[in-house]
Amino acid sequence: MFRTYFFLLIILVPAAEIGILLWSGKTIGVLPTVFLILLTGVLGTYLAKSQGLKVIRQAQQQMAYGQMPGEAILDGISVLVGGTLLLAPGFVTDLFGLFLLIPTTRKFFKRLLAASFRKWMNKGTIRIIR
Repeated sequence: MFRTYFFLLIILVPAAEIGILLWSGKTIGVLPTVFLILLTGVLGTYLAKSQGLKVIRQAQQQMAYGQMPGEAILDGISVLVGGTLLLAPGFVTDLFGLFLLIPTTRKFFKRLLAASFRKWMNKGTIRIIR
């Protein structure tokens, strides 16, 4: 089931990106479209760096208090994926990357990620070694 969704994602996302880029180039012009793509890449790099450093500090603080940095790990995964998506050219990936980098919208994705991890652990797909 996961493979089917992943396969569809690999086909549909680039197709949507191409369609939106063509539409954007036709609507606002080629140079503004290229400028927007470069701007989102630079903005993504800045956001990923600042949010990544914040997550590292959060994890260090939790470990200093003897806590498991579970929230920080989910934040780190979200920031890594969000930064990668923002570096990829296109508006669809930029939108999802931005959602993963902004802390208020990241909460929704963290809940989905945590639920997925719990489901995988309950199935025995992922094992936690203590």
